[in-house]
Amino acid sequence: MRTELTWLGHACWQLRTAERTILIDPFLDESPTAPVRAADIEADVILVTHGHFDHIADAAPIAKRTGATVIANFEIAQWLTNVHGVTATVGMNLGGSYDLGGAKVTMVPAWHSSQLPDGSYGGNPGGFILQLSGKRLYFAGDTALFSDMQLFARGGLDLAVLPIGDLFTMGIEDSIRAIRWLAPKQVAPSHYGTWPPIAVDAGQWAEAVRRETSAEPIVVEPGGKFLV
Repeated sequence: MRTELTWLGHACWQLRTAERTILIDPFLDESPTAPVRAADIEADVILVTHGHFDHIADAAPIAKRTGATVIANFEIAQWLTNVHGVTATVGMNLGGSYDLGGAKVTMVPAWHSSQLPDGSYGGNPGGFILQLSGKRLYFAGDTALFSDMQLFARGGLDLAVLPIGDLFTMGIEDSIRAIRWLAPKQVAPSHYGTWPPIAVDAGQWAEAVRRETSAEPIVVEPGGKFLV
């Protein structure tokens, strides 16, 4: 079975397989580019890469309404439980993996910061490598370029989702180097176009990907879907 991915604007993604629906970095109700609201979203699992508001804002209400399990670093999982009453959480840390039952989530490093919306310490920022439906997918989260990304290519990647918006994360130029190191079959951009400071040309990025790497670029508008 193939996995259906939907970009919900900014850095929020929804993945659907025959077994489960996974939501990554839910930021919907206050996102100017989100095509849906938090109340409209279903999820069995929610992954949170780090504590910034634009990645965690709607995690608690969606988890409490749907009963989804939130997987995040230990500090964020504890904060969601203690501050927001989310009971189904899995707190992990960099290098660890969690078995979803027929799928695996591994938390990998990201170079960024991770303060929670109320100022609490948000632990280490991270990305996720998902192994599901026979595919291996890398969601980088918010990150700068760093050389250890080359290690994530071991075992092959069917898809990499990378930030390209610059200013707070890598921009187009560094994302191209990351794609060369990661060597995914497909690559999709994230964390761009939400506000003017991160407004970049995804078409220009896609042209550079085709010209300078072997990956197939996938660019969709918020609400757009594709299969992996």
